[in-house]
Amino acid sequence: MTPAARIAAAIDILDDILSGTPAEKALKDWARGHRFAGSKDRAALRDHVFDALRRRRSLAALGGSDTGRGLMIGWVRASGARAETVFNGEGYAPLALSDTERQAGQTPASPAERLDCPDWLYPDVTESLGEAAEPCLDLLRQRAPVYLRVNLRKVTRPEALAQLDREGVVTEPHGLSPSALTVIEGARRIRASASYLDGAVELQDAASQAVSDRVPLVDGQRFLDFCAGGGGKTLAVGGRVQAQFTAHDANPARMKDLPARAARAGLPVRCVTPDQLAGKETFDTVVVDAPCSGSGSWRRDPQGKWALTAPKLAETVALQARILDQAAAHVGVAGHLVYMTCSFLRQENSGQVDGFLARHPDWTLVDSRQFLPQDGGDGFFFADLTRGA
Repeated sequence: MTPAARIAAAIDILDDILSGTPAEKALKDWARGHRFAGSKDRAALRDHVFDALRRRRSLAALGGSDTGRGLMIGWVRASGARAETVFNGEGYAPLALSDTERQAGQTPASPAERLDCPDWLYPDVTESLGEAAEPCLDLLRQRAPVYLRVNLRKVTRPEALAQLDREGVVTEPHGLSPSALTVIEGARRIRASASYLDGAVELQDAASQAVSDRVPLVDGQRFLDFCAGGGGKTLAVGGRVQAQFTAHDANPARMKDLPARAARAGLPVRCVTPDQLAGKETFDTVVVDAPCSGSGSWRRDPQGKWALTAPKLAETVALQARILDQAAAHVGVAGHLVYMTCSFLRQENSGQVDGFLARHPDWTLVDSRQFLPQDGGDGFFFADLTRGA
C-alpha cells in the first residue's frame, strides 16, 4: 500500500470506530476484508488510527470535522504537509479536497482542545494535577512505550535482558521498578519469543510494576487480589514474594486467562468466585485494583477518553467506594488494604481515600503515591491503609 492508500484506509477504519465500534475490532475487521495488506501495512494503519484517536480534538480542529476524513486531513496538516498532496484522488489516495475542506480547519482554540481533553473534564484535570496537568495531557497525546516485567521467580533482570537480545528484542532497564525493562526494538517479536512463552517476562507498564512493588507483603503471608481481572498485580507481586495468592473478581469470567498466565509464571494462584469469598475469610494484604476512568492509560486506550462522561465518572467513583468497603471486611488483624487505580483524577484517588477514612475512622493511611506519565509509565495511584496503625 502507498502512504496515501494507508491514509484512505485509516479514514474508513476511523469512521467505523466513531460510529461506536471498538478500535481493536474495527482494525481486525478491516484486516479480514483486506487480506492483501501486509504486516507493515497493518502496523502503519494501527499507528495512524491510534494517533488520530489520541489527538482527536486537535486534529478535528485542524481538519475541519470530527470524522475519519477530517481527522486524517488534520493529521496530514499537523505533520507539516499540505493536505492537497495526499488528498488528490489519484490511484488509491483519498478523494481530492473540496473547496469547503480547503477553507476549513483552524488552530485549536482552547487549552483543552490543544491538549486533546474533553471540555467537561479539563477543570477536573487541572484541579487534580495543578502545574503537572499540561505535561501529563501532552504525553497522553503520544504513543506509549512498551514495557516488560521480568519474572524474578525465574530470571534476573540482566539475564532476561540478554536472553531477549538474543531473540531480537532489544531492551534496557527502567528506573521505576527493579523488574522493569523498556523495549527499544523488536516489540512485535515479544509474544513469539521464548522469554515470553516460558514466563520469564510479561508485558506490563512500568508504573503498574512500581505500584505492585509497594504492596506490603512478606513470604508466607496471605494475599487477596479483590478485583483481579487478568491478574497482572497478582503476577507482579508473586514475582518477588513467596506467599499464598488468591484472586477474586465480581465477574469471574474476567479471570479466565489467569490460570494459564500463572502456570506460565510458575505461580500457584487460587481463583475464587464472589460466593466462595462471601464468608469471613481474611488476608494479610488485600489489593483493590479498582475499576476507574482509566485516565492514566489513555494513550493505550484513547477511545476510553472520549467515551467517558460526567455521569459515568460519578458512577465509577460510587462503585469504588462500595468495593473498598467490601474489601476491607477481608483484611485481617494488622493487615493492609491497598487501593490502586490507573487514574490521575483526585476524586478517584486521594478523594476516594479521604472518603474511606471518614467512613472508617479506625483505619489510617500508611503510604500513598501518584505516578504520572512524566515519571516514565502510565498514570497510577497507590494507597496503603491499615486498621489501627
